[in-house]
Amino acid sequence: MSRRDIYYWKCDRPAAFHGTQTRGESDAEIERQLREDLRQHFDAKAVTLSAGAGQGNHLTWYADVDGRTMFVRVENGPEKDGQLAVESELLDRVRAAGVLTPRVFGCDATRSRVPFAWQALERIAAPDLNHWFKRGALYVSRIAFDIGVAVAKWQSITLEGFGVLDESLRGYHTTYADYFRLRLDEHLDFLVTRGFLNREQRDEIAAEIQNHQALLQLDRGCLVHKDLALWNILGSESQIAAFIDFDDAISGDPMDDLSLLACFHDEDFLRCAFDGYQSVRPLPEHHLRRFWLHLLRNMIVKAVIRVGAGYFDRDSGFFLIGSGSSGASLRAFTLARLALALRGLREGCGLDILQP
Repeated sequence: MSRRDIYYWKCDRPAAFHGTQTRGESDAEIERQLREDLRQHFDAKAVTLSAGAGQGNHLTWYADVDGRTMFVRVENGPEKDGQLAVESELLDRVRAAGVLTPRVFGCDATRSRVPFAWQALERIAAPDLNHWFKRGALYVSRIAFDIGVAVAKWQSITLEGFGVLDESLRGYHTTYADYFRLRLDEHLDFLVTRGFLNREQRDEIAAEIQNHQALLQLDRGCLVHKDLALWNILGSESQIAAFIDFDDAISGDPMDDLSLLACFHDEDFLRCAFDGYQSVRPLPEHHLRRFWLHLLRNMIVKAVIRVGAGYFDRDSGFFLIGSGSSGASLRAFTLARLALALRGLREGCGLDILQP
């Protein structure tokens, strides 16, 4: 299927919120089919699989293929989407731009032999950085700086069109505004219907975005990860080993990924990330307004996912919820960060309003 009408896959896909719910054991039949397809693809004598880590919307396995270790992701949604092949090419391009990513050993999104898409990646023996952050062990200033450096490096990849990428790595939309506003009304109305926002809040957000539509006039898009967060970065307490999960990547605005960091982090983290970014390339014109505009749009999407997938009913064992916190605290934080983004956009605030 085409992603032309998708703003963000997790909430806009036809099978909305597929893979965001708590799952039981991986389907034994999928595992059997995957083992055989890996054996054929790599012309291997022996393939062993064990349940993999991962908290995203893919099924995952650790694989040993004739002695070579791999991390395998499976997309088994009913849409039969081929985005794993797109992401595989992106991982190679991002690594060529000087950013650490896992090597792609193989990928088959054709579903010609099995009814799902799979991707076999280099297995990196490091947890995601959220593991360290939730334990209070992350060297935040160094890591945030290095994230900013990486964002600036992958922005050297410029792309034709805007929004979600097709198989040729071209955005589906002619203008960035067309992509940015895609499903915006639908997302806001969903939050009203589900009681997360009231009608006045919804209209206030829509009006402020309309007031700043001139910021959406981009001549060309750059690569945007679009799901930049600590759980999509592997490494130690003080060093990044790899950036992962580029399957939501788009052609978009240079402030988008930096704004995604503000969906979770405070002023100190963002200032370090900005410093890292500026050590490679200058910030764009009107960067603060663009930062707040994209934080607002990203928080709308995150609110839709969190409401629709029931994240506010989870406990601190869930990756999005801090130690000792609850789903109720995540809900309060989501509302507060949405309001903060709105204020920052309206008033042109600095990063100082992102207080802990």
